[in-house]
Amino acid sequence: MANANDFESFLKELKGFIPESRLISDPLRTLTYGTDASLYRLIPRLVVRVSGESEMTRILPLANRHRIPVTFRAAGTSLSGQAITDSVLLVVGDEWRKWRIARDASRISLQPAIVGGHANRLLAPHGRKIGPDPASLNACHIGGIAANNASGMCCGTAQNSYQTLDSMRVILADGTLLDTGDPESRAAFARSHSGLVEALAELGQRTRADTALADRIREKFRIKNTCGYSLNALVDFEDPIDILQHLMIGSEGTLGFIAEITYRTVVDPKHKATALILFPDIASACRAIQIIKPLPVAAAELMDRASLHSVEDKPGVPAALKGLGPDAAALLVETRADDAGLLAEQGQTIVSALSEVETLSPVTFTANRPECDRLWAIRSGLFPSVGSMRKTGTTVIIEDVAVAVPKLAALTMDLQDLFRRHGYEGSIIFGHALEGNLHFVITPDLGQPEAVERYRAFMDELSEMVVARHDGSLKAEHGTGRNMAPFVELEWGAQAYGLMRELKGLFDPENLLNPGVLLNDDPDVHTRNLKPMPAVDPLIDKCIECGFCEPTCPSRAVTLTPRQRIVALRELARLDNSGEAPARAKQIRKSYRYQGLDTCAVDSLCALACPVGIDTGKMVKQLRGKGWGPAAHRVSGWMAGHFGPITVATRAALGSAHALHSIIGTRMMSGMTGGFRRLSGGRIPLWNPFMPRAARSAPKSRPAGPWAPRVVYFPSCASRTMGPARGDPETESLSVKTEALLRKAGYEVVYPEGIGAFCCGQPFESKGFPDDAAAKLKELEASLWEASRQGQDPVVFDTSPCAFRARRDIQSGLSVYDLADFLHDFVLDRLEISRVSETIALHPTCSTIKMGLQPKLRAIAEACAEKVVVPAQVHCCGWSGDRGFTFPELNAAALKDLRSELPDECEDGYSSSRTCEIGLSLHSGRHYRSIVYLLDRCSQPRKDLLPQGGITKP
Repeated sequence: MANANDFESFLKELKGFIPESRLISDPLRTLTYGTDASLYRLIPRLVVRVSGESEMTRILPLANRHRIPVTFRAAGTSLSGQAITDSVLLVVGDEWRKWRIARDASRISLQPAIVGGHANRLLAPHGRKIGPDPASLNACHIGGIAANNASGMCCGTAQNSYQTLDSMRVILADGTLLDTGDPESRAAFARSHSGLVEALAELGQRTRADTALADRIREKFRIKNTCGYSLNALVDFEDPIDILQHLMIGSEGTLGFIAEITYRTVVDPKHKATALILFPDIASACRAIQIIKPLPVAAAELMDRASLHSVEDKPGVPAALKGLGPDAAALLVETRADDAGLLAEQGQTIVSALSEVETLSPVTFTANRPECDRLWAIRSGLFPSVGSMRKTGTTVIIEDVAVAVPKLAALTMDLQDLFRRHGYEGSIIFGHALEGNLHFVITPDLGQPEAVERYRAFMDELSEMVVARHDGSLKAEHGTGRNMAPFVELEWGAQAYGLMRELKGLFDPENLLNPGVLLNDDPDVHTRNLKPMPAVDPLIDKCIECGFCEPTCPSRAVTLTPRQRIVALRELARLDNSGEAPARAKQIRKSYRYQGLDTCAVDSLCALACPVGIDTGKMVKQLRGKGWGPAAHRVSGWMAGHFGPITVATRAALGSAHALHSIIGTRMMSGMTGGFRRLSGGRIPLWNPFMPRAARSAPKSRPAGPWAPRVVYFPSCASRTMGPARGDPETESLSVKTEALLRKAGYEVVYPEGIGAFCCGQPFESKGFPDDAAAKLKELEASLWEASRQGQDPVVFDTSPCAFRARRDIQSGLSVYDLADFLHDFVLDRLEISRVSETIALHPTCSTIKMGLQPKLRAIAEACAEKVVVPAQVHCCGWSGDRGFTFPELNAAALKDLRSELPDECEDGYSSSRTCEIGLSLHSGRHYRSIVYLLDRCSQPRKDLLPQGGITKP
């Protein structure tokens, strides 16, 4: 660690080219930004959000000059402590998400902050994907995938980052940028860094000349191995720059920074079939692996009895799992092909080959996608099931080792014995059996000194067992990190370990790049700086801090993510329990109001991504409620009781704002309202040019012919008050448009009596007033029950967040539909659609996603428009009810990629929430409106629809 003077000099120079807003040193954010998915905790002294190569090439030599250790950080999903530091953390954020695909899609160039799953979505239209496929693919970043040489279920050792690397842009400790795909850059680097190039060439020659060592290295990499450096680069390549770029793979940020990587892509077959095969014991399952390994098997996942037991009560899991004996095991096998006929042949080949192994039931493959997904859900549910069942305060540790396939059964049984002897009952074993790669999960309470000693003894014995007894790798695909750093020499031996030390010295002679990771002289580093996991609230205590929630979080680029919100609460609980550092606790608590509560969109999409189903949005709503005083609750109650007049006043205010806007123009209106907001300290909501005009007053029911089916339509408070924006070619309010569309489809439209006073309660719930929210919904429910003739008629909500809340909480048996749901199922077929030759944008709201209605919303859009664009990197819009007015930075951060992801020819956007559409319009420069407008514009009544046609209650 540098002294205070060196650090201050370093910081002063940083401020010369990096804005202070991206230099983070406060207690809350250094804690939360510095947390990764591992069992370790270090708090950085400074966090720097680095925006591009030009900054990184200046920061690294500056750190070198002042002897400041730095650590690179992408998604922080690493499990072994690779992305933490108590010095300077260099965070690679959304600015590092550029990509290029070759014309034939044989290569893809990716910057380090692109999520792995997004890379595959980019390649999917070409029938290709990247080789690595870690389980965290939808959360981890490309930078981490490459730096840890992460692999996964299907890529094995043939399609990992090392094997599919084409070229990279790498920045070394002295700030030099080398583009290994550019001959001129290679030549210039060979001249400017001749000493390093010559040393790598000599090291490679020396290693290859030592036949025993070279053979040992090749043998070690026949199985998965991410323990230590990629020494195979020294025997696989002769060109020193090829050696250099392959050494970067798996180096965990200790040799340099990967600013871009170009992969050779691999084919992604269209057809897939899956079989869950049950065996009487592990030995039988492992024998089966040896039989099917040469066959066309894409994946074979081994699960021991403890694994199967952990998920056997989950919905959709085959009942046969409950009746298995204590020694049973299973393989989940998948085969893939480009056509259905070949797929069937491959499946039969595998079934025939397995006839010589005892199974507990006949082996059958299914190509039915939903069925396959249910089977894979068993495998993907293993880690979450253990995480959710563990005792509060315990840590989830997942490790992975690998051996040659013939040794797999013995390794599995040895691991089970090790668990028993060290008191880790209930631990599970699963893994990528085709590669001899096993994962295991234990949940010790590392807050107890004796538990730490037990873990130390376990790791010592595990390492000896894997290396000495089975000649395996101590890290197959999770990277070495801090957890295995003390055992690298044990696995590799003194000679190979010496090569690793030489390499580190060549690239980073001052030991400033991620020091202590991968190579470490401290034999106890794996039991130091352990992360505390104090109890906070049952809602969040099961959090394993994996970071899977972060990619879709709308506040991730402006304040905190769900993981970070939980980390902060745990630290506050720890500080409060210990009485330690009250001043620090006060600072964190003060910052948390804005960082943790005010700028959370409470969209609850995090719960869908979370392996253990934690709804951080729900937690934030509760915390908001606890923070309100009696006066706030009285105000909320008054507003709930006077909702009708409030909506009338809101319409009047919108009408006045629209009139003023028309008179003074956009520029003056923006300046004036922005000035008022600044003078108020941000208390006055922010006006923007896409603010809605006033909607028409509350609609009334109109009778139709006796033949018409009835539908109860509830326009939300937003659609009753907010009309289209100024300049929108559509001038009718949503409620008017929706009624017209429903009547066009032959429905009699009925409204609940006294509609102007009703609300589903969503605005009250999101602010933390659950009692008022429940009262409003109960009031609405009673009116809808009456209007629907005691539930005989369907009820349609025109705003997805309101529909979601009603569907979730209404208990009376009403048939509640979101607009997309009802239009898709009961309106489309009653209209004649004329598709328009246009490109449109579509935004599924958070509630649409939670209700699983994205396919229906998209189907409506595709029935109406020639091309539909759903921006892949835009998730929740961050408007969050009214937060877009009061905390516009949240909406801006959530939609910062929207405009760039929409093609120029896209002129209009559609969604299903009026408030969300304000922010979408503002940040896209296009008018967003309800999907109703599109369907109404493209449709006519069906001439052949008989008057007696109707709908039946589902």
